[in-house]
Amino acid sequence: MAEHILAPMAELSHRALRELIESFFDRPDTPRPEYYSEMISAAGLLSGGPFEKWYLDGGPRQERLVYQLLGSDPEKLAAAAGVLDTLPCLGIDINMGCAAPAITRTGAGVRLMEDIDKAGRIAAALRKATKKRLSVKMRLGSRPPPGSDDLPGFERLLTFCRRLENEGVEFIALHPRLAGEKFKRRARWDYVEALRKELSIPVAGNGDIGSAAGLADRAKAGPAMIGRLAVKEPWVFAAAPRQSTARLEETAFRFLDLLSLHQPPEFHLSRARRFFRYYCDNFTWAEYLRNKINREESLGGIGRVIHEYCRENPR
Repeated sequence: MAEHILAPMAELSHRALRELIESFFDRPDTPRPEYYSEMISAAGLLSGGPFEKWYLDGGPRQERLVYQLLGSDPEKLAAAAGVLDTLPCLGIDINMGCAAPAITRTGAGVRLMEDIDKAGRIAAALRKATKKRLSVKMRLGSRPPPGSDDLPGFERLLTFCRRLENEGVEFIALHPRLAGEKFKRRARWDYVEALRKELSIPVAGNGDIGSAAGLADRAKAGPAMIGRLAVKEPWVFAAAPRQSTARLEETAFRFLDLLSLHQPPEFHLSRARRFFRYYCDNFTWAEYLRNKINREESLGGIGRVIHEYCRENPR
């Protein structure tokens, strides 16, 4: 079990970002993180959508990649897991944590946490469909329990996780917030710690890790998963020092090159804008730079904006 894990993030957890992260490791024997993919629609995978091959690109470390499946139909999820089972990967994850309205309206994501029996049936179906490591990424739930204004009930969460464990789930990643909270309040890491004491399977924590030191500290107690930090500082897993302005510019151009290589043209602008939404925080005038990038309509234009900014602001 890896100490460090890259979280599944829409429009971010793709091969270009993984290649960028790998470029900061200077020794082949240095332990790598686990990499979760973007969420993959089970229905889209089964229907052979035009972009599925990009979602399934497991490079550069297929043996450390976990494919995350999204859906609410047990049969379709199991069939999709069967497809992924034929690929060289570390594991398959069930998305039970996405709180985006477009996802929850379909009954997928965190909505699955409202029905313990259905979640259990899904886990059991996938367990039969794959020999890969089976995991679930989740939140604390959709909403507080009746009679509570804030805190979710730990006993229900524990019952939910034990059902998954009994159905063959081997690993859980917990983002300890409720669905509607997003980043409005601090992640409740005490729930992660409590689950670790009660379950016999590993539990990773995810949320509010904002620095390399914070990642190292959280990883002392168990697996730690990061998302936005790994986009802002793709060198964080390699424990590389903070980058100079020249290296920041070099890394930005490296990402743009990798994006053009490993993503279809239809994805270039959306993926670039999402990446620089976080990466720009390394620069003094972050919002100014983000706004200029967002006005560009090509990767070349984005590159020119970054080069001009670094030339005008060498510090």
